[in-house]
Amino acid sequence: MATYQSMVLVNRPRNGEIGDYLFEARTQAIPSPKEGELLIKQTHMSLDPAMLGWMSEDRGSYIPPVELGEVMRSSGVGEVVESRHPDFVPGDKVLGMTGWREYLISNGQGFNKLQPGVSAEMALCVFGLPGLTATTGLYQFGKPKAGETLIVTGAAGSVGTIVGQLAKADGLRVIGVVGSDEKADWIVNELGFDGAINYKSENLAQQLKALTPDCIDVFFENTGGPIQQLIVDRMNAHGRIVVCGMIADYQSASPLPGPNWIPLIKKRITIQGFAMPDHWGEIPQILAKLTPYVQQGKIKYRAHSVEGLANAVKGLSMLFSGENKGKMIVKL
Repeated sequence: MATYQSMVLVNRPRNGEIGDYLFEARTQAIPSPKEGELLIKQTHMSLDPAMLGWMSEDRGSYIPPVELGEVMRSSGVGEVVESRHPDFVPGDKVLGMTGWREYLISNGQGFNKLQPGVSAEMALCVFGLPGLTATTGLYQFGKPKAGETLIVTGAAGSVGTIVGQLAKADGLRVIGVVGSDEKADWIVNELGFDGAINYKSENLAQQLKALTPDCIDVFFENTGGPIQQLIVDRMNAHGRIVVCGMIADYQSASPLPGPNWIPLIKKRITIQGFAMPDHWGEIPQILAKLTPYVQQGKIKYRAHSVEGLANAVKGLSMLFSGENKGKMIVKL
């Protein structure tokens, strides 16, 4: 009997620590689809910082946690290998919520076929959660205008790279905050950012001032950390702060305090936190906004892949250590 592997969540994270203790590998028989169902073989699985939150016990978050004993949540790309669904045939490449497993049965809900010319990596790096998040946050809440200055933290990450490139294509001055000189070089010389700051370097305030002579109009926040206050202090009146992630605090027992609110009052700054599950119903419109930029060659990306489901935990850890160079993907 043919079998497949899945990874089930069996423990909650201890002090934000990511490790093998969280999961249990299980071997199961490959199922057959019933009427109205399809069997998908996952080929590429996405790893995202939000997964640490999904594993926690937090019941007040924007999405319910993964329950103990359930397959770990994730999105991915797969190939239909057997179908009893009228809208799918074997060989179709599909994108959707797949989970940490090699095979899955679906009724087709939430799965979309990849368009011709769209690879699995492009689907996950651009048209998957990163691109949807970047496009939603930037345009619905950042409200960028040509000639303004935008700064994005986590600028070499899957969301930050797209935010910066979209803003650059729209005529903004774009500065990225990253965690290494290699990443700084990449976003400036390959992606076309106007400047970059390695947050691990010295004289951050002076660097920020030099790179934002007209101060900052849009702050797209993915990471948090000490540079956050310095960025807020450089905001222009009526600036917009889009809070997408806070990866620096996800594993911290004592998150850093937020910025001083007095400048927010003086400058009438808008701060908006958001999460994509509030916008699932808007995906067709979001993709309609994003796709022309991709077709015009204005969006570049890079993927950092690990091989096999057994290395998924290692890949997830790399997101929090900053070892990844691009969108983290597990090839199955």
